[in-house]
Parts: sequence; C-alpha cells; structure tokens
Amino acid sequence: MYKAVSCWSPPSPEDLEAFEEHYWNVHVPLAEKIPGTQKLVLTRTEDGMEAPPAFYRVAEMGFADRDAFERATQTDEWRELRKDAAGMHERFGVSLDTGLGYERESDLPS
Repeated sequence: MYKAVSCWSPPSPEDLEAFEEHYWNVHVPLAEKIPGTQKLVLTRTEDGMEAPPAFYRVAEMGFADRDAFERATQTDEWRELRKDAAGMHERFGVSLDTGLGYERESDLPS
C-alpha cells in the first residue's frame, strides 16, 4: 500500500476546540471523498516518549500504489482537501508535514 502520511502541529490551546470541530466536520469528510483511497487512519497523539509529542494529529491515507495516489492528486476532491488544509494553516496557525512511501509490515518473532 502506498501512503501519504501527514502530521499536523498542535493548535494553540485557545483554538483546540475549534480546530477539532473543523477537522472532524470539514477536513475529514473531504479526505474521505478522495477517489482511490483504500484506507484512512486518523490519530491524535496525547503523549510523547520523553517530551511532548512532536506532532498533534497524524493522518495516513492509503492507496493501491503510487499511480493510484498520483491519479487522486489530480482530482477536484484532492484540490478541495488541499485548499481546506491551507485555510487551516491560516486560521489556526498550524503546520502540516507530509511524507510519501510504501507501507511494509514486519513479521515479529513469536
């Protein structure tokens, strides 16, 4: 599975509730409409290992392969998602870092 893994920085404490409301009621529904998406995993981090977590929210979007991802990025739905993310940057002062790559599972010893 080819993934886009996006990490959001935390909003300020006074914007937390508004950020969460927008994230769940606007941004996530836009992400769910991206053609070719096979998996969407959403995580809100609460703790870090030795310090506060390096990111606030993580969104993993899975596609069959890189070509399916590339096709998705050419759609109106993708453009709307990116436009909304830009609006979230402005409104909440958050940043978004995204990495792309293939998922590989490891077989753990029994």
